[in-house]
Amino acid sequence: MPDKRFVIRRQEINREDFTSSIPDFNRRSEIMKTDTGYKCTITNIVRLTEQEKLFQLRILDNRARDIFRFKPGQFLMLELPGYGEVPISISSSNSNHEFLELCIRKAGHVTSALFNVGEGAHVAIRGPFGSAFPMDEMSGNNILLIAGGLGFAPLRAPLYWINEHRQRFLNVHVLYGVKEPSQLLFAYQFDEWELINHITLHTIVEHPSAEWKGKSGIITDLFTDISIDPENTYAVVCGPPVMFKFVCRYLDKIGIPMNRMFVSLERRMHCGMGKCCRCMVGSTFTCVTGPVFDYWSVMNLKEAI
Repeated sequence: MPDKRFVIRRQEINREDFTSSIPDFNRRSEIMKTDTGYKCTITNIVRLTEQEKLFQLRILDNRARDIFRFKPGQFLMLELPGYGEVPISISSSNSNHEFLELCIRKAGHVTSALFNVGEGAHVAIRGPFGSAFPMDEMSGNNILLIAGGLGFAPLRAPLYWINEHRQRFLNVHVLYGVKEPSQLLFAYQFDEWELINHITLHTIVEHPSAEWKGKSGIITDLFTDISIDPENTYAVVCGPPVMFKFVCRYLDKIGIPMNRMFVSLERRMHCGMGKCCRCMVGSTFTCVTGPVFDYWSVMNLKEAI
């Protein structure tokens, strides 16, 4: 018998009443003060792995959809009426104003309920919240995008930005590691990124299957496959915090300055506004100041990683 807590009827999902007033999403002072939810419909759901799905959302209000803007690295608060809300990094291109894409792992009460909804269900969003990756600052340089596991989800937005402005960057390498081949996210896009966008993709798994033809080991093993010029290279790192230590330590050792390494502490995100205090690292609210930090700042945040 299925757990009745997670069997959701369509009318239960649509029952929540939402306000229709729309703040200016480009004014940080205004958006940080609002708890307003904006009604969305789920237009498509793609199963990526056994534990992750990609949800495509469309904001229902035409005006809100037209003015909504976000930057790569920011996140949303996603609400499933009757169940609660969760912080989720945005995984889509910020140039696409028709829909948003959120890669969600089935992990708790809200996300388990989300895995039982279908296309056409209504949810709500708040945001966008948090800091972003400095894409303009990184222009004209080589780029390393380094992801571990679910960390590839927040990395997808800056990857889209680079693809859409490819002429502004030099060599772009994506280093992606997972525990098992079945956990690779967005594998259906790998050929497109390499053949069309001229992105060099390197993948590695810790526990290869019999069918796996790629490299096995940990993500730092991929550094032997590429040549890095520390004088004109920026690095973006997303994944388990323990990975930051080993990856950024190596990058620091070869001469990439800490202020040109950017990490996302997206796993510490909670309410999005710093009100619940669960995102605090020392005296810093990662929901507000982060989730994107340069590595120098992270090294000076006690217990950040």
